[in-house]
Amino acid sequence: MKIIEEARQRGDKTLSEYESKKILEEYAIPVTKERVVTDLDQAKEFARSIGYPVALKGSSSTLTHKTELKLIELNIQGDESLETAYRALEERGKGKLDGILVQQMIRGERELVAGLIRDPQFGPCVMFGLGGIFTEVLKDVTFRVAPLEKRDALEMMDEIRAKKLLDEFRGKPAVNRDILAQVLINLGKIGLEIDEIAEIDINPLIIQDDTPVAVDALVVLRDAST
Repeated sequence: MKIIEEARQRGDKTLSEYESKKILEEYAIPVTKERVVTDLDQAKEFARSIGYPVALKGSSSTLTHKTELKLIELNIQGDESLETAYRALEERGKGKLDGILVQQMIRGERELVAGLIRDPQFGPCVMFGLGGIFTEVLKDVTFRVAPLEKRDALEMMDEIRAKKLLDEFRGKPAVNRDILAQVLINLGKIGLEIDEIAEIDINPLIIQDDTPVAVDALVVLRDAST
């Protein structure tokens, strides 16, 4: 895959968020509308085209903890706020960024996590569970060895302790389990078909209305020598 080949040539061990989502998109996993821009005019133009509010993030394949580095600005409501946020990210990320990611602002109270790991014994395994800030604290996740069939994906949904979040919740409809199942199935396909990928982390996978959308994603590449 061209994105991975170019990352290898640069010596990168991870893909940027934008590059990571391009791979997810190739496998029909819903992702946010977004674009990497290199100047303020481009940022405003794209924000207007997808509609405010938007999020801005520093874009880099070497900086994987954008929140800790204060490289995320959320819920930007108009051109003036965008300009302020853009300048702030430029200053904080000076010399470290390849651009600024302008991203659709996704609304949803339910945050899940999904991903891919490579187990030394079993090979590619798909992970699913409760996402957002609770992923590391509650560790409410489950795994399946790829390839997955639909029944495997549906079983994963019923295995997490927070499974009631997938039902009707605070006036929102139940999660579309068919779409969510396909996300998990396709993550397994990526693991089986793209050998260069070591890990994928989609966190959060936010439920907007009834549809899961990958709001943040990280693809980790395997060591070229392995």
